[in-house]
Amino acid sequence: MTESFGERVRRISSISAKAALLLALVAGAGLPVAVAQNAGAANAAAQDRPSDAALLANFLHFVMIDNHELAENYGMELLGRGLSPSDFVKLVESGDTDRFLSVTRRATRLPNLANIADAFLALHQTGLLDRARDPDEISRNIQLLTGNLRGRLLAQERLVYAGEYAVPQLLTAYLDRNNISLSAEARKVLIAMGRQSVVPLGTAMMKMAPADQEMVADLLGQVPYRTSLAYLADVAQSTTTDAVRNAAQRSIERLGGVDADPAGLYQRQAEGYYSERSEVTSFPGESHQLLWSYDPRQGLLMTAVRTEVFHEAMAMRLLERAMELQAAQSGVAPDTLALWVASNYKRDIGSPDGYENPAYPASRRGADYFGVAAGPQVAQLVLGRALDTRNTALARRALSAVEQTAGVSALNVDARRPLLEALDYPNRRVQYEAALAIAASSPAQAFPGSDRVVPTLASAIRGASDQYAVILAREAELYQRLRGVLEAKGYTVLPQGATLSDISAPLSEAPGIELLVVAENTGDRATQAVDAIRSNSKTMATPVLILTSPDGYIDLTRRYGADDTIAVRQLAAGDEAAWRSAEGLVETASGGPISESEGAEYRARSLASLRDLAVANSTVLSVGDAAPSLIQALNQASDENTRLAIADILARVNQARAQRAIMDAALNASGPERAALFTSVASSAKHFGGQLEERQVRRLMELANQGSDEEAASAASLMGALNLPNSSLLPMVLGKNAKN
Repeated sequence: MTESFGERVRRISSISAKAALLLALVAGAGLPVAVAQNAGAANAAAQDRPSDAALLANFLHFVMIDNHELAENYGMELLGRGLSPSDFVKLVESGDTDRFLSVTRRATRLPNLANIADAFLALHQTGLLDRARDPDEISRNIQLLTGNLRGRLLAQERLVYAGEYAVPQLLTAYLDRNNISLSAEARKVLIAMGRQSVVPLGTAMMKMAPADQEMVADLLGQVPYRTSLAYLADVAQSTTTDAVRNAAQRSIERLGGVDADPAGLYQRQAEGYYSERSEVTSFPGESHQLLWSYDPRQGLLMTAVRTEVFHEAMAMRLLERAMELQAAQSGVAPDTLALWVASNYKRDIGSPDGYENPAYPASRRGADYFGVAAGPQVAQLVLGRALDTRNTALARRALSAVEQTAGVSALNVDARRPLLEALDYPNRRVQYEAALAIAASSPAQAFPGSDRVVPTLASAIRGASDQYAVILAREAELYQRLRGVLEAKGYTVLPQGATLSDISAPLSEAPGIELLVVAENTGDRATQAVDAIRSNSKTMATPVLILTSPDGYIDLTRRYGADDTIAVRQLAAGDEAAWRSAEGLVETASGGPISESEGAEYRARSLASLRDLAVANSTVLSVGDAAPSLIQALNQASDENTRLAIADILARVNQARAQRAIMDAALNASGPERAALFTSVASSAKHFGGQLEERQVRRLMELANQGSDEEAASAASLMGALNLPNSSLLPMVLGKNAKN
């Protein structure tokens, strides 16, 4: 139920070659013989193999005298022995625990010892937690609560350290009216636990017998955390027992509660979980958190849930109760449902591959089902949340729901227009999908920003799979080296700049930035660069790879370790390592570069959307605004189907340059494609009249007079659509210049 040692070390350790070896060691893979020899490790079969205690003592000693190389050797060998967390705690406690903690924490500040020291501290903490959370150990400590003073103090300390894991047994002890002394001591511990006791106690209170509800309601008022207000307000409103209601109201007043609306309180609490605030995370850095339920026959029950989906599970549970309460009154509020839908999307996005989530079984319908069913207003509220938090994956899911459900009134959501905001979001997938969603809604009235929709669709036709990168580097040689790496992988790299302001002009001209690399030796400069990046509307959601020195690496890893859009690597690791880091970062943060196949899909969807707008002759989203881009795309398109689709759209644009561009494309083509393009020119001429240049007409007449039968027939048909003067046809009627 808790994070394994290997998982903990993977979270806090370096990605350097040495750290990779360390991870293999602590995962139980064993120390390779050659590396063990290089590290000074003794042969395992030798009779003079040092004891575990000697290795730990030597590690601490050489840290103290600043012999970091020997300290590293002894530390690596001790890790290589694969001690379990429990055995490592016993090893530490066989000596001076305070000295171990003091010296090891000092070692975390030393670049070549930080990984080992972090691993030792993680191993020690995991061992202590495993022991404290063991149900038998919890039971023994609860019994000690009624013993002598020293035993009580030690038991209280261990139970508080066990946290939520001890609450079920402590609750049973607290409710034991036959043992008043034990009940009083259990109450003290539950209060001392603080916020870790609130959710399990609040969850249990809702389904208890009235007498037990009264006791728990009174207890929650003694725990100085307002997270219990929703549960207290709910039970005060739903109970039919005066004693329970009075106890709940007393506790609400004690906690300073003034809003007695339980639905609103549940939603406010859910916001905290959705935002993953530290105060609602009981076990930071661990792989699992606890969800609680209560069965009157079995008592308080815990379920371990992966941390990646825990906050969403709690938010959804709280919101479901809020919506039940709202439905019983005036109906479910859109913002409450939107927060639930957003939480469900986040759960789906963040769920580890293959994970069977006990809080959301596979038998339940998927997140997209509820996202679409909730309607366009809710989908846009979700989109607004995604834009505010720069959550690209969530924004795309919300846009998909909007596109499927939105109608002519889709653009306005209260005072916001999230769909229009999405057109400026610094991710091209989001921009394209926002434009597609707006076009699909067929807006009937003009709105500010409508002129950006059609050009965005046109840009998706021209180059959706193009990739742009920025490298911020002070040294020209380093910039050129990194530029070579990225260009070899298909990126177009902007000119060199030490800061973002140095490249403001080319940055503003780029359609989007898929990757930003910061090469800085010092942590302070790198931090300043990141702050500037995140405050720039063009790059605020762009994945950032920081390449830095060993000293800068430690500080920056701790600063940005929890941010999925930022990766920190050591510059000395090499170009290939930098590329692998960049590749993984872009995949995680924004879904990876737009592939050729994905670009082709955006192109096809955009073409279909523009054609629909052209057929509908939309006055709000005028396809004519994209004529220059479409003409350029027509000239650059590499496949016949795309050229014909663009020509079909241009044929519906009342601009001379559009008709002439199709004609030029036809004259440059041959066979069936030329005939099809002639048909598009003819369609344009029928709607808007002939607008071809004289040179194009002359060439058309030549083809009609001298081309093959099929070609001549299509050219003649176009001539008829152009309604050319009779004098132009006379040579053909008289048989002059006819085909030989």
